[in-house]
Amino acid sequence: MPASALALVADKQKPQAASAAEVVVLKFGSSVLRNADEAPAVASEIYGHVRAGRKVVAVVSALAGQTDKLLAEARSLGLDHENELLPAYVVLGEEKAAALVAIACDRVGLDAVGLSVRELGIVVEGPAQHARPVSLKGEALHEALARHEVVVVPGFGGVRSNGRVALLGRGGSDLTAVVLAAELGLKRVRLVKDVDGLYDRDPASETGRPLRYRRASWDTARQLGGALVQHDAIDLAQSRDVEIEVAALGRAEGTVVGDRGAPPGPVARDRPLKVALAGCGVVGGGLLNRLLPDKRYEVVGVLVRNPAKKRDVAAPAELFTNDVEAWLAQKPDLVLEALSEGEAGHALIRRALEAGCDVVSANKQAVARDPGGLQALADVHGARVAWSASVGGGSPMIETLRAARAAGPVAGFEAVLNGTVNFMLQRLGEGATFADALADARAAGFAEEDPSSDLEGHDAAAKVKLLCFEAFGRSPDDVPRDVLAAESQLGDKPVRQIGACHDRDGDLDASVRLDGELTDALFQSLDGERNALKVYGQDGRVWTCKGRGAGRWATTESVLADVADVVRARRAAAELV
Repeated sequence: MPASALALVADKQKPQAASAAEVVVLKFGSSVLRNADEAPAVASEIYGHVRAGRKVVAVVSALAGQTDKLLAEARSLGLDHENELLPAYVVLGEEKAAALVAIACDRVGLDAVGLSVRELGIVVEGPAQHARPVSLKGEALHEALARHEVVVVPGFGGVRSNGRVALLGRGGSDLTAVVLAAELGLKRVRLVKDVDGLYDRDPASETGRPLRYRRASWDTARQLGGALVQHDAIDLAQSRDVEIEVAALGRAEGTVVGDRGAPPGPVARDRPLKVALAGCGVVGGGLLNRLLPDKRYEVVGVLVRNPAKKRDVAAPAELFTNDVEAWLAQKPDLVLEALSEGEAGHALIRRALEAGCDVVSANKQAVARDPGGLQALADVHGARVAWSASVGGGSPMIETLRAARAAGPVAGFEAVLNGTVNFMLQRLGEGATFADALADARAAGFAEEDPSSDLEGHDAAAKVKLLCFEAFGRSPDDVPRDVLAAESQLGDKPVRQIGACHDRDGDLDASVRLDGELTDALFQSLDGERNALKVYGQDGRVWTCKGRGAGRWATTESVLADVADVVRARRAAAELV
């Protein structure tokens, strides 16, 4: 498509971002979203960007084979190639996939919304099945970005001046992503494919060694891109000065297509990371479910009390053991610690770090015992330790506090930290008995078999200590706690369990309390198991975040985000050797 065909778009003044947060546009094609089972992996990619403080516009293609299926169904009724009614039926594949990805995002605690092709508002003209974009009516997109962390939109379709839907040609979701990036004033768009960049030949070729481009010129992309990137998308990106980044799921590196090119080079193929898992309960079972089918990881052992116990995740029986020595003898690269007991978890983390293993923990009781000591031990043994999942579930509280502290001294924080307790508080406020509220929390997967740590405030207190370490570099010796029990007097107003700590002239004033006099809109807005954090800087600035604070999938996603950070750090270290 020549640049002149998009003059209307190019001449328009670029709108301002809908939020002060950085916005990224990611496109996911059918090569990475082949079926519904792969939606969680797409949600993981999106989650990593949100955790880093970005808002995401996710452009989604139809699931593999769906476009051809819908075309065949429409044509079986006699609709020919240029029938103006056919595109509206075909884009149902993209709209269905977008709704599926939005659901997958919501499951892990992201604040996501989906738009339809008509709501998205890309205005097109030309043939019904290969139209060209001419403008964007972006009111719905900007409103969605202002209100949500993630906006999932269907690719491939636009709306003509007569209100009919038209298609953007094969591979048109690439073009959708470029249009949105250009109209949002971005300098780059990321296309997530099933390969990690543009190569000088087919990466699966058996002749010669394929070389990957770190940077490729527009012309090189047109010559070698083939079906990897739609040529119309390349033309528009060049005319609007938007670089195209081609990358794979879970990979930071890829190929940047733009004005400058560079010679291709060899790519080292990573072997699967050997992972040992400790615990197979709510979180551990979720991790095992996600790791087993992922070719990037090799699960070498699962440490449990009873290896013979029936699990709710299908896994080879030989993976399970209660022998710590045999478990560590597998020499894992990475240990994922998801035990429910603090002392045992702390000891296990130390053993793994001393063995030179990287460690990711979701066990707040274990990490809160001595976060500074664990970090020092990791440094001594050349290992890495991460614990974001131990606070806030799917809400990126650790990252938010680190961002606040990097900007200046922290005065204090307040937070809803325990999803189980706050889920129960909502049910109690709705008139449920204490026993029924607890039973509902267990049924929803929020409460463990023994909920005493949650109900007595120990869980929230441990999280307060960890947040204190992140905010002030130290933790208080004691955190006074309110206990939630059947006899608790909660009153008629909504109640939240609030964990807080403020620096009072060098003294840390920390507490976990049941607050029935809430005035903060952020905390008042929380439903069920959702958590939220508000950080106060000494200069008056405020940082906030919220998300699902309990449940298998939200916490699992946070662990996997830590795993992705560890993997990136390992690769960076390897490149320096």
